[in-house]
Amino acid sequence: MQHKKSTLRLNLLAMFIAIIILQTSIPLIGYIPIGTLDITIIQVTVVIATILMGTLDGAIIGGVWGLVTFIRAFAYPTSPLAAIVFVNPIVSIFPRIMIAVVAGTTYKALKNRIAKRSVSVSVAAVLGSLTNTILVLGLIYVFYKAKAPQLYQINLKDLLPYLLGVVGTNGIPEAIFSGVVTPLIAVPLGNILNRRGR
Repeated sequence: MQHKKSTLRLNLLAMFIAIIILQTSIPLIGYIPIGTLDITIIQVTVVIATILMGTLDGAIIGGVWGLVTFIRAFAYPTSPLAAIVFVNPIVSIFPRIMIAVVAGTTYKALKNRIAKRSVSVSVAAVLGSLTNTILVLGLIYVFYKAKAPQLYQINLKDLLPYLLGVVGTNGIPEAIFSGVVTPLIAVPLGNILNRRGR
């Protein structure tokens, strides 16, 4: 039985890592373009992995996303800004790992208090998504605020309002998307995995 669980875990890790690599490599799988915005949906994969496998494995999946972001910043950056900010592993990797930590902690705290599992998953997904947005933008502000005129073509005093605007235009839609879609996938998959584990 233990060997079966170990094999299932490794298979799930491999599957989620493959999905993350595809989402970061193929347009429209990891990002949804809406007008001038690119709504990130990769955090949904990290939260689903966290709900199904636990916080540690979710953090591994998030770390893989961060590592791919870090490598891409050197090899083939998605934008001139990415080549500057994502070469810092604290900006590219740390927030992705924290998605799982926040989502996993939230889900664990709520799953026995809220009868409907989908609500716990949804809240965990929203908070996990917001964690990514706030940490990435917050760390960009901390590490790169002195370079604001070169990076963003704006004055330093306008940088914080600009980043808060990005939270509103990108972060909130991403969090809503995560809160709606994650339970639709994670809850049925969780039920299937629970039945297989019996």
